[in-house]
Amino acid sequence: MKSNIAALQQRQATLAKEQRAMLDKLTTEERDFTEAESAKYEENAKKLATVAVQIDREQRQIDLERNIVGQPDENAAFTRQNGIDTPNAATGEQDLPVWTPGKRSRGAFGGLGEQLLAIANTVKRPYEQWDKRLAPQAAAPNASGLNEASPADGGFLVQKDFSETLLERTYQLGEISQRVFRVPISGNSNGVKINAIDEDARTDGNRWGGVLAYWQNEADTKVATKPKFRQIELQLQKLTGLCYATDELLQDAAALEAVIMRTFPLEFNFKVEDAIVNGTGAGQPLGIMNSGAVLEVAKDSADSGATVSTNDVLKMWGRMWAPSRQNAVWLINQDVEPFLYPMTLGSGTAVILLYTPPGQRGNNSQYGLLLGRPVIPVEYCATLGTPGDIILADPSQYVMADKGAPQAASSIHVRFLNDETTFRFVYRVDGQPTWKKPLTPKNGSNTLAPFIRLATRS
Repeated sequence: MKSNIAALQQRQATLAKEQRAMLDKLTTEERDFTEAESAKYEENAKKLATVAVQIDREQRQIDLERNIVGQPDENAAFTRQNGIDTPNAATGEQDLPVWTPGKRSRGAFGGLGEQLLAIANTVKRPYEQWDKRLAPQAAAPNASGLNEASPADGGFLVQKDFSETLLERTYQLGEISQRVFRVPISGNSNGVKINAIDEDARTDGNRWGGVLAYWQNEADTKVATKPKFRQIELQLQKLTGLCYATDELLQDAAALEAVIMRTFPLEFNFKVEDAIVNGTGAGQPLGIMNSGAVLEVAKDSADSGATVSTNDVLKMWGRMWAPSRQNAVWLINQDVEPFLYPMTLGSGTAVILLYTPPGQRGNNSQYGLLLGRPVIPVEYCATLGTPGDIILADPSQYVMADKGAPQAASSIHVRFLNDETTFRFVYRVDGQPTWKKPLTPKNGSNTLAPFIRLATRS
C-alpha cells in the first residue's frame, strides 16, 4: 500500500511557504493586500484546506489497509501477516526500525493518535503482536521490576516530535506564557541557577549592585567598585494530567489525536498561566501576586465601592518601571472591562480617550488598548475590587524553565472496569519573577516595578 502522504505534505509545505512570503512582504512594505494578492492568498488558503483533507483521507486509508491480512505496505518496515507484524522484505529492513529524536524515520508513527492507539493495543495482545514501531522504546516483556515494556509499570514514551507539538501548542494558546522569558533545561539536570545583578536602587553606589563611576581630575586616585550578583534558582516542579479514552474513541486514531491535541494544551496552558500569576512557589512556580516583585498601588481617594477609575490606572502606569512599558500588558478580570470604556482625560474638545476597544480608532488587534498597551481578560485575575483584579505586568521579567516537551505513558488498568484506557502526561516546569523587590529610582521617593497591582476597593 503505497502512501501519497509525503507528496501531499510537500505540497502543503510549499503552499504554506508561499503564504508566509506574501505576509512577510506586506509587513516589510507596510501595506495591505492588493486585489490580486488578496485573491491569490485566498486561493492558496483553499488549496491548503483541500490538501489537509486529502492527507486525513490518506492516513485513514493507511490505517485501514494496515489491518487487512496480507496487504503489503511499501513504506513500512513491517507488514501484518496472520495478525503479527513481520519484517517487510520489500524494504530490505530485517532489524527493528530505529526512530531518531527530531527526525521522522520510516518506522516512526505518522500521527500522535496513531501512536496512542498502538500503545493502547499492546495491553490487548501478546508481545509478538505488538506494533514493532514501539519496540525501540520498549524493554523486554519479561524484565523484572519497573520497565517500559509494560504500560502498567512504566508505559511508552510518546514520540518526541509529537510531545514537542503538545508543548508548542500550549505556549501558542497562552497570551501570558508566550511572553515570558523561557529557559530550556537539558541533560540530567532537575533545575537551573541563573546569575542576575542584585540591584534594588538606582541611587549612586547601588546601580548594578554597587558599580559607581567618578568624575576625577588628572592624576587622581581611582576608586574601585564592583557589581553585586545574586542567583535565581529554579527547581523543576511536576504538572500532570490524565486522559481517559473509551474503547469507542480508541477505534478512531484521528479522533483520539484531535481530543488529545486540543484538551491537553488548553489545560496545561491554563495551569501554567495561573501559576505565573498566582503560584505559591511550593510545589509549583512562584507567581507574580505572591512574589516580592509586585508593587501595590493605593486606590484613588475618590473611589467608591469595587471600581477602577482613571486615576487608578494613571497611578499604576506611573509606577511601572519605564523600560518595561514597551513590553507591558494589562491583565484584567473581565468584570473590570466596563470601567475602561468611559476613561478619559481632559474635557470638551481636548478630551482624550484612554481606552481603545478592538476594531475602533485604528486598533486592529483582538485586544483593547489602555494607554497604548494590550488589555487581556484572563480567568486568573482576582474578583473585582480585590488586589489582582487588574495587573500591569511586563511578562519578560518573569523567567520560566522547563525540561522540554511533556512525556506520556499509557495504562489499561486504572479504568479497566469502564472499558477505558488511561494516558498520562507529565510536564516539568518552574518559574519566578526575575526581580526580588521594587526598585528605588535615582530621584524621587516612589519605588518602581515591572508588576503593578491595585489595592483593595470597597
